[in-house]
Amino acid sequence: MKNSKSDSMMITEVILFGYFMTCVCADGVADVVLSCTLVEEGVGPPGRGAALTRTPATLVLRDVAVAHDESLEALTPFLPPSVPDPDLILFEAQVSSVEIPGADVLLHADCNEQEVMCEISRYAPQGSQEGSDPVYFMVSLNVEVAEFSTALILQTTVVDKDHTTVMQNKLGLPLSQSGCLPTEVIFLVFSHITSVAAPLRGDVLLNCGFKQHETLSSQVVGIEWRLQHRGKGHKVLDMKTRLDNAEGKEEEVHAERRGSSMDAAVAGEGNVSVTLNKLQVSDEGTYICTVSLGLFHAQQVIQLRVIQPPHVSLSEEKLVLKTKSPQTLSCHCNKYFPLDVQIEWLSMSPTDTEPAVFPDQGSLSSHRQHGDKTFSLSSHLAVPPTVSPGTKIICRVSHPALDAPLSVSVVVESPKPDSYWFVLGFLIITVLFFYQLMR
Repeated sequence: MKNSKSDSMMITEVILFGYFMTCVCADGVADVVLSCTLVEEGVGPPGRGAALTRTPATLVLRDVAVAHDESLEALTPFLPPSVPDPDLILFEAQVSSVEIPGADVLLHADCNEQEVMCEISRYAPQGSQEGSDPVYFMVSLNVEVAEFSTALILQTTVVDKDHTTVMQNKLGLPLSQSGCLPTEVIFLVFSHITSVAAPLRGDVLLNCGFKQHETLSSQVVGIEWRLQHRGKGHKVLDMKTRLDNAEGKEEEVHAERRGSSMDAAVAGEGNVSVTLNKLQVSDEGTYICTVSLGLFHAQQVIQLRVIQPPHVSLSEEKLVLKTKSPQTLSCHCNKYFPLDVQIEWLSMSPTDTEPAVFPDQGSLSSHRQHGDKTFSLSSHLAVPPTVSPGTKIICRVSHPALDAPLSVSVVVESPKPDSYWFVLGFLIITVLFFYQLMR
C-alpha cells in the first residue's frame, strides 16, 4: 500500500502492548508513536515529601532515521486528532537534527516482545526560572532486552497564538493546530548497554555517548563517571572540553580509579565511553555517566557485574571402594564470584544412558572468602560400598559465570582382595626358602 502523496512513502502501524505504535517510513526516516507516562511531583502527606503523579501521554518522534533496507508492511498512518483536545497530552518531537542512535529498535519492539519504557517529566536547565520560555522536558526511553537506553531533552517550539489556539489543560501550554505540543530534541545522552558482566582481572568497556543540536556546538561539555554500590559512591573519572576546540587543545582526563581511561580525542565528538582495566570485585556496582552541555545535563546508568567461574576438582583421581565402610569423596569449588553456586552429585552405572541424582547429596563446608573477595566451597559425599564397580560418580557445579554446568567425575573400581593371606603366604615361603639354604 502506498500513500497517495508520495510513491516513495510507506506507512505502517503496529500494536505495542495494547497501545498503537505507528511508523510512517519515507526516504530513510520514520515517525514513531509511543505510549508514555507523564511524571509530575504532586502533594504528599506532611513529613513524607512530594508524591509522584503519573498521567498517560503520547510521544510522536518525527523523522527517526531507519536502515535503508527496512521493510514495513503497509497499514494505516498515525493521524492526529481532527479537533485539538485540551485534555490529550500528545508530544510531537522533531529528531531530524539530533539523531537518536539505535532508535530503529523501536520499530520492532512489539514483534520481538520487548517492552518500551517511556517516561516524560519537566526539566529545568541550570539557571532557568520558572515560567520562562521555552519550556523543557526530559524523556527517558529504555528497551532493556534490546540494550537501548537514551535520555532526551525536548525544547518547546513557537506556536503562533490567535483566538483559536487551544491550551493543554494539565501543562498550560499552547497546542498546534494538529493538537500536538510541538518540541524538538536539542540534547541526548545514550548507551548501547544497560548491564554488562566482565571477568575478574579482565577489562570492560562501558558505553556512553551524547548528541546535541547544532545551536549548542560551541558549548563546554563536562563528562563525569561515578560508581554507586551499596549506598556508597565515588568518582571514577571526569574531564571537560569544548565541542568546537578549534585550537586542537589536548584535554586531560582526571582518573580517580587506577586503570580507568577515556579517549579524550573522541570525547568532543560524542563518545564518552570509559574503559576499566584489571577488574576487581570492588569495581562491581552501578555506573552513572553524566554529560553536561551548557545549561543541560543528562545521564545513563549501567550495571556492572564482576564474575569469576569456579575451578572444580575432586579429592580422588580414582575411587577404590572399601568392603565394609563408605569412601569419602570431596568436590572442591575454588575462587569463584559471586557467591551463588550449586553443587549436585550424580551417578551413572555402566548400563545407564543418563546420569541420575545421587540419593545422598552429602554435606557442605562453610564458604571461605579469599583476599581477592572470591569464594570457595566444598561438598563431601560418602560413597557406600554397595555401589556397583564401573559406576561413574559425577560432581556437577552451576554458577552465574558458567554458560553451562561444569562436571567432573571418577569411576568406581572394585575393592582389592584382602592382602592378609597373601602376606602370610609370602612370609612362609620366604622362611622355608632360607631354611633350605641353611641346611
